[in-house]
Amino acid sequence: MNVALGSLPADSEQENEDFAAVAPGAAVLLDGAGVAGAQTGCLHGIAWFSSTLGGLLLSSLTARPARSLTECLADSIRVVRSLHEDSCDLTYRASPTSTVVAVRAGAGALEYLVLGDSTLLLADTEGKTAAITDQRLDEVGKRLRGPVDVLPTGSPEHAAALAEYRDALTELRNRPGGFWIAGPDPRAAEHAFTGTVPLTSLASVSLLSDGATRLVDRFELADWQQAVTVLDSSGPDELIRRVREAEDGDLDGRRWPRGKVRDDATALHWVLP
Repeated sequence: MNVALGSLPADSEQENEDFAAVAPGAAVLLDGAGVAGAQTGCLHGIAWFSSTLGGLLLSSLTARPARSLTECLADSIRVVRSLHEDSCDLTYRASPTSTVVAVRAGAGALEYLVLGDSTLLLADTEGKTAAITDQRLDEVGKRLRGPVDVLPTGSPEHAAALAEYRDALTELRNRPGGFWIAGPDPRAAEHAFTGTVPLTSLASVSLLSDGATRLVDRFELADWQQAVTVLDSSGPDELIRRVREAEDGDLDGRRWPRGKVRDDATALHWVLP
């Protein structure tokens, strides 16, 4: 496998809550999340949750090829729950959660799973790209975040409005009419987007956290085809560098309203032979 991986935390002094890993024929990317400024109810923290779930999921994908990706994710969520349900309050509204993107190659096809607002970017051998993203969180967010986006990012007023927004968002987590994300309940796996693509049709497969896709879906400084071109020619580090350059040029969020000035950014790019 020809794989390149790049990841940067939002701040060099903060823990990176993204996780990405690869094994022969399989790859995963998770973007851990909580409620900003709130205690998680978990002694271990968000980065522990995303990395533990990601490691278990990758192991399940490779060790149990007969299990579907959905079943592998549900199994992994159950195991993570068992590891800390006796020590942590998993009913707490801000308990750690994570997006999930997973792919597995076998029998001439690439299986994929997407849960939450991370992105799977598929480039085919004819030069076309397809971005598979779970838009349900964005759709819910658009209904709720109007008061946040009119305020300068980082201001006290913005922080207060953002806290209210995230409280409202949390109430819709893993509920019908809301959005779905990996957390304490393995049933969330049933709501992931899944599918298969013939391996012979693919030139590359990229797994991207929403911190890395900002260049396209938030800042609109590139399209998906241009993102693939950057990944092919210069790799994930260059894509993330361009994201950081845009973020640093708009620190108050006036041009691009957003909850965080910078976000953890991770890109895994797999070039197929």
